[in-house]
Amino acid sequence: MSSWGTVGLIGTGLIGGSMALDIRTCHFADTLLGTDKNADNAAAALRLGIVDRIVSLEELVAQSDLILLSIPASASAALLPEILDRIAARASLPVVLDVCSVKQPLVDAVRNHPLRGRFVAGHPMSGTEYSGPRAARKGLFEGKAGIICDAQDSDADALACVEALYDALKMRTVQMSAAQHDIHTAYVSHLSHVISFSLALTVLDKEKDDKHIFDLASGGFSSTARLAKSNADMWVPIFENNRENLLPVIDAYSDYLAQFRSAIASANGPKLRSLIEDANRIQKIIQ
Repeated sequence: MSSWGTVGLIGTGLIGGSMALDIRTCHFADTLLGTDKNADNAAAALRLGIVDRIVSLEELVAQSDLILLSIPASASAALLPEILDRIAARASLPVVLDVCSVKQPLVDAVRNHPLRGRFVAGHPMSGTEYSGPRAARKGLFEGKAGIICDAQDSDADALACVEALYDALKMRTVQMSAAQHDIHTAYVSHLSHVISFSLALTVLDKEKDDKHIFDLASGGFSSTARLAKSNADMWVPIFENNRENLLPVIDAYSDYLAQFRSAIASANGPKLRSLIEDANRIQKIIQ
């Protein structure tokens, strides 16, 4: 594979860091630069070999051929126009790719920017409940969907760069609009985190003996509550920025929860069976 030169990583956490590790492994780039407002994260990214050098934001934007914007959604939307402003002075224009779980605020932020075409609105659909560069790992994206939103608004060479990156990370490219993306992620990702946070709070509030939680929590609880370990710095902006899509999803979930409560309260076995068997249809989609 031909190298894409220098990749600059803005934010050295789980997603960006994991992408950088695979970029290094498959020789997608010659050099990996990093910048992070968290000095501890920056030092860890350098020590762990995620990046070759830690530089200022100005240096990274000036030197990178591909800029990976891997910081929370609100911060990304605020910084993206500035990045496009900065690259305007360069002789060769780099590609800017974000990895945020909410897309509409970012595409809205640069919709009328003269260099909008250099930006690709992306979302690698993978992750874990952990955060920071120490959580980064190789192979995180293999077999996962690599989303590209509003592809028609990006330059052809920018799209080709991102598609090549997704291919190098062994992802499958999926295109959709930013609006479609934010609706779908509200259902399949964001709601799951709301449920997990709520479950953890319920158990922590009602079960006062931590030892009992540890001793009795089975795989079902552990797998459902796993996402409650996720970082607030990332998820607060996601919930805030996608609230218009997320609130109706929470309402729909609450309705089904109320149906289960009613059926359990009235010992309505047929209704419970119907609800469970309807839910079992998910087996045809998720193996």
